[in-house]
Amino acid sequence: MKDALEPRKVFVYLFIIAIAVVFTLQFGPGSSGFGAVPAGAAPSAAAVVNGKEIPLMEFRREYVNQLQYLRSQGQPVSEAIARQFGLPQSVLERMVNTELLAQAAERHGLKASDEEIVKILQNRPDFQKDGQFDLATYQQILRDYYRQTPADFEEDIRRQLTAQKMLGVVQSGAVVSDDEVRTRFEKEGNTARIVFARFLPSMYAAKVPAPSAADLAAFRQAHEKEIKEYYEANRFVYQQPERIRARQILVKVAPDAAPEAKAKAMERAQALAKEIAGGKDFAEVARASSEDAATKPGGGDLGWVERGNWDPALANAAFALEPGQVTQPIETKFGVHLVKVEEKRPAQDKTLEQVQDEIATTLYKQDKAKEMARAEAEKALATVKGGKSITELYPPEKEQPALLRFETETRPEAVQTDTFNAASINVPHLGPAPDLLTAVFASKGPQVLDKAFPVGEGFIIAQVTERQLADDTHFAQKKDELRKQAVQAKQYEVADSFVKSLRKSGKVETNTAALDQVTGG
Repeated sequence: MKDALEPRKVFVYLFIIAIAVVFTLQFGPGSSGFGAVPAGAAPSAAAVVNGKEIPLMEFRREYVNQLQYLRSQGQPVSEAIARQFGLPQSVLERMVNTELLAQAAERHGLKASDEEIVKILQNRPDFQKDGQFDLATYQQILRDYYRQTPADFEEDIRRQLTAQKMLGVVQSGAVVSDDEVRTRFEKEGNTARIVFARFLPSMYAAKVPAPSAADLAAFRQAHEKEIKEYYEANRFVYQQPERIRARQILVKVAPDAAPEAKAKAMERAQALAKEIAGGKDFAEVARASSEDAATKPGGGDLGWVERGNWDPALANAAFALEPGQVTQPIETKFGVHLVKVEEKRPAQDKTLEQVQDEIATTLYKQDKAKEMARAEAEKALATVKGGKSITELYPPEKEQPALLRFETETRPEAVQTDTFNAASINVPHLGPAPDLLTAVFASKGPQVLDKAFPVGEGFIIAQVTERQLADDTHFAQKKDELRKQAVQAKQYEVADSFVKSLRKSGKVETNTAALDQVTGG
């Protein structure tokens, strides 16, 4: 069965997002309806690049746009899969890279022209009415969705275009030799298929007993540094304002709309509230009827939010509820909202001393579970070397896409990959695994690879089931196409190297705690 979401495609998307400057402004309004950024534990910036802030609100908008883009391409990317493949980090990295390139362009005297900005605006479908750019539509979308003035919005576009110009200058120097084209051919014609099984600590965590008092004390003493680092990295978990996990339904109406339009929106929200009160599931009503494009696909899920994120009237109503309750329709400048509270967490401010035993227990169990995963992988490898195949040893429970299996797997399962080549940076259905890739293409034919490979948090055992070396006869036919591909790859390589040099010489600070709050991590 072909996977609904090809991991190689996902990583191609993420690679492009990470190092290329691309516009994500092609998406229309999809505001969650909340203007402020998280307060308290997390500052308002997603990152600071050489003193210039990337606002958290802009990161959230870009992240939602990237999810929408992948989904519009037919890729069923859930929030969990997006986090598993590092999409939030890749989106922020792309935004940081854009800012670094824009700053570099300014130093080189490069700047986008007014004419280029006008062309971008006029070609944007969501700024058009009857196929033509419409000033009133443009101003309304900036006010209601981007919440920016035209001057600020256009300056953002100018910086992105300027960054693209810098990237173009850098990439224009990318050339490839005949030897590089030949090497590319030999890599792409060097193919393999494998069967692998994953052994994850999570599969064995339930088998790890709680540490005794003596074991915990010894572990705490031996891992004092790791415990402190864990606390610092997860400080936002232990120091948080009051939060609720909520869903919303939004009926949009402009703040300057006529009273009749506002009354109609309120009536619509009241009708939806009656449906919910009558027994309909809130999430299903949100998927069917909410006008918030950012949260509608997830049944209105807003994740964990803080009081400071919201319009005061809406915050006061929602935070007064108990889990399971729904607000009455409440009007804000974004429209009329219905909010359901699913969970509540009180404010907390825990010191390291208060949580060090909790952290030590977590890390102790993680270490023990990882030891068990390694031991089970090595035991299985010995069995496979003895003549039993991975598929016989760990048959899949049921046919399903590999990425969905990864979200639910509770035991090792055999995964058969598609054919991939020596130019691959990922193993299909698995992701980055450089040591495993090296071993696969060092093999001369079908065989069991001779060790358990650490990949991510777990361990992999693998069998090469097919091997094919490059066929020389088609090189002349493919040479021009391969040269074009090689130039494109060199452009990515040159751009990546240039951006890394900008990062190294500059100062980039990222706010990982805030990203976790925005993306539900």
